[in-house]
Amino acid sequence: MIGYYVHHQGRGHLHRAVCVARHLRVPVVGFSSLPRPTGWRGTWIRLPLDADEGTGGPRDDRAARTDGPRDAGDPTAGGALHWAPRHHEGLRHRMDAITSWIARARPRLFVSDVSVEVALLARLTGTPVVVAAMRGDRFDRAHRLGYDIADALLAPWPAVVPEPDWPRHWRAKTVHTGAFSRYDGRSRVPPGDPAPGPRKVVVLLGAGGTDVDAAALRAAEASTSGWTWTFLGGPHGQWAEDPWPLLCGADAVVTHAGQNAVAECAAARTPALVIPQDRPHGEQRATAQALAAADLATVRMSWPAPREWQGLLDRTARRPGGRWAAWAPGDGARRAARLLEHLSAPPPHTTTRQGPLRTEGASCGSQ
Repeated sequence: MIGYYVHHQGRGHLHRAVCVARHLRVPVVGFSSLPRPTGWRGTWIRLPLDADEGTGGPRDDRAARTDGPRDAGDPTAGGALHWAPRHHEGLRHRMDAITSWIARARPRLFVSDVSVEVALLARLTGTPVVVAAMRGDRFDRAHRLGYDIADALLAPWPAVVPEPDWPRHWRAKTVHTGAFSRYDGRSRVPPGDPAPGPRKVVVLLGAGGTDVDAAALRAAEASTSGWTWTFLGGPHGQWAEDPWPLLCGADAVVTHAGQNAVAECAAARTPALVIPQDRPHGEQRATAQALAAADLATVRMSWPAPREWQGLLDRTARRPGGRWAAWAPGDGARRAARLLEHLSAPPPHTTTRQGPLRTEGASCGSQ
């Protein structure tokens, strides 16, 4: 039995969890403040929120809040945690739901994607923990604690572009699966015969917030000729539950550098212009830097001026989409599932009391 926590900000954590669970051959129970997703095969336990609406609670569990006096709730416990406000009923019931389930189900493993507090809670019950790793500066006290106590770190990016400056003990237990998304294994929509007329660009802004306003998007569109623009998400676009046909049919994609958005572009093998947005700990900037270092996408670290768009799109469209295979080989979710199965397997010659699992994470990721 495996427990699997899914953070409620954006949709990337949720999509990733569904992908991994689909390949698991052991029972898995999901925990999240999000509704049960379509396609989830196991039990789903809905958690209460740990922040009051309108209080400016955590945008995600990775963003430490240090503003305000300690007697206002001290949500970071003096900087040791990311979000644990004093006397919050939602937090109390949320943590109780997890520990009560652990006491009943006695899972072999718990996955945190991603919350330092949930990872620590599970580990304090004696349950081995896998933490979904994130790019960027993770050297604050809370992240160091979460990564240190993890039995394994699951890194959904290729080993050829590792995070720089990670300590040796983090690297030793990191399993690089390559990027993966809900579209892995899905047949690419055939583009058909090239037709005369404008080329197509899809702007993928997602559900996790955007730094770009509608005026900037309109200015970019107006500055190009020979291109038709489709906006998905953000202040100027529609929402598409399944953007796969649009991604496959585009000559270029403009996207932020969130892990899930980049993984979906890579699965479609469509050339991309990647523009990172501001996120806690510089996560998207670190992803963009890795893509640039591997020459897998056109990368701009800030939103281009209108005069730059024509040349950027023309150059991006000339990129060979097949290079994305180095970032997303297509079996990342399966690799992640095999890792979790390996770590949750009972040790040989198990008796009535179970000893701690020993992690051989790196070897699993290279299968």
